[in-house]
Amino acid sequence: MKTHSKPVKSYEMDMCNGPLFSKIIVYAVPLMLSGILQLLFNAADIVVVGRFAGSESLAAVGSTSALINLLVNLFIGLSIGTNVLVARYFASQKKLDLEETVHTSMVIAAVGGVILIVLGFVLSNPLLTLMGTPDNVLPLSVLYMRIYFAGMPAMLIYNFGSAILRAVGDTRRPLYFLFTAGVVNAVMNLFFVIVCHMDVAGVALATCISQCISAVLVVRCLIKTDADYRIEPRKLRVTKSKLMSIVRIGLPAGMQGAVFSVSNVLIQSSVNSFGSLAMAGNTATSNIEGFIYTAMNSFYQTALSFTSQNFGVRNFRRITRIMLYCEGLVLLIGAAMSLGGLSIGPTLLRIYNSEPEVIRYGMIRMQIIFTTYYLCGMMDTFVGGLRGMGYSIPPMIVSISGACAFRVIWIYTVFAMNRTLETLYISYPVSWALTGTIHGICFVVLLRRMERKLGSNDPASRHFRPGRPTGSAGTA
Repeated sequence: MKTHSKPVKSYEMDMCNGPLFSKIIVYAVPLMLSGILQLLFNAADIVVVGRFAGSESLAAVGSTSALINLLVNLFIGLSIGTNVLVARYFASQKKLDLEETVHTSMVIAAVGGVILIVLGFVLSNPLLTLMGTPDNVLPLSVLYMRIYFAGMPAMLIYNFGSAILRAVGDTRRPLYFLFTAGVVNAVMNLFFVIVCHMDVAGVALATCISQCISAVLVVRCLIKTDADYRIEPRKLRVTKSKLMSIVRIGLPAGMQGAVFSVSNVLIQSSVNSFGSLAMAGNTATSNIEGFIYTAMNSFYQTALSFTSQNFGVRNFRRITRIMLYCEGLVLLIGAAMSLGGLSIGPTLLRIYNSEPEVIRYGMIRMQIIFTTYYLCGMMDTFVGGLRGMGYSIPPMIVSISGACAFRVIWIYTVFAMNRTLETLYISYPVSWALTGTIHGICFVVLLRRMERKLGSNDPASRHFRPGRPTGSAGTA
C-alpha cells in the first residue's frame, strides 16, 4: 500500500514503498564508502606521520582520538536529531516543519563549531596530561589537537548538512564531496610533512583544510537545490520548537557518545601505561578497526533513516523488516571484513609502522577485537532503529550501563588484578554482547508498544490517508 504520492527526485529515495532489500543496499553502499573515505582523513594523518616522522609522532596523533571524540560527540549526536526529524517531516510532507528543522540545524552546527574551538584550545593540555600521555609525546599531542579543533565549525557543518541529505535518501552527493576533500587531504599531508617538515602540525592543518572544502560543497548543494530542504541564508535562525526536538532526540545520543568516549579515554590511559610502542600499536590497529566499524555503521545509519521515514507514515511492519535486513547485513559484512583483516594483520600494520614491537602490540588488540567485532555492529544497528522511532533515552541508558559503566568497572577490577593488554581489550566484546542483547529486547518491546499506541499503516488501517499529519512522533 502506497503511503504518499510525492514524486521522488533523482538523489532522493522513497524508503516507505517498493522493494526494501535493494533500496537498503543502494542507500548503504555510498554511506559505507563515504564513511571509509572520511576515515581516510585520519588514516592519511597516521600513515604519513608513522612513516615519515616516527613512532612518537604516531603515538601523539593516536593518543588524541579518544579525547577528540569525547569533546565532539555531544554535537555530532545532535545531528542524529536532525536526521530523524528531517526524514520524518520529508516522508509525511510537512514542508514548514522541514524548513525550520534544516535552518535550525545549520545554526546549531556553526555555533557548536565555535564552542569546540574554544574547548579544544583550552582543555587539550590538561586533559591529555590527566590521561597520562607520556612527556615525550605530550607537546606533539597538544599541538595536533589545537590545530585540528580549528576546523570544528567546518566539520560540524558538513555533518549536519550530510544528515539532512541522508534523511531524504541522498547518500551519493556526500560521497562525492568527501572524495574531493579526501584527495586534497592526502596531497596536503604529503606536502606539509615531507616537503615542509611540519610533522603533526602539517597533518592537522591538512585535515582542517579538507574539512572546510567538504563543508563548502555540502552547503552549496543545500543552497542550490529546489527541494523543500534547501537552505536560504535569510531564513537561518533557531526555531525553538525544532531546537527542543533536535535536543530531545540528539542530546541523549550525544551524551551516550561522550560517555562512551570517557570509557575509551580510560582504556587509552591504561594503554598509555604500557609505553609509546604499545600506544603506537594500539593506534595502528584502532585505525584499521575504524574501516570495519565504518562499514558496519552504515547499516546503523540506514536503520536510522529508513525507520524514521517509515515511522513518519506509521509503517510499523516495514520497520520490522528493515531491522531484520540491517542486522543480517551488518553480521555478514562485519564478520567477513574482520576475519579478512585478521588474516593479513601484520601486513596491514606495517603500512603504519614497521617496528616489530609496534606490530606485536597491534596484533594483541587485533586478535581479540577482530574475532568479535560483528557484535558491535549489531548492537549499534538496534540503536539506529530505536532512535529512528524517536526513542533516544532508552538506548542511552542501556549503553551507558551495559557498555560504558561495565568497562570502567572492568578496568578497576578485572584489569587491576591482571594488568595485561589482553585483559584490557577483552572488555570490548563482553560489553558488546551484553548491551546488544538488551538493545534488541528494547527494540521489540518499544516497537510493539508504539504500534498499539499509534496504529499501523497497512491494509487493515483504512482510516489512514497519504499526506495526513501523523501526530506525535513518539517519546524521545
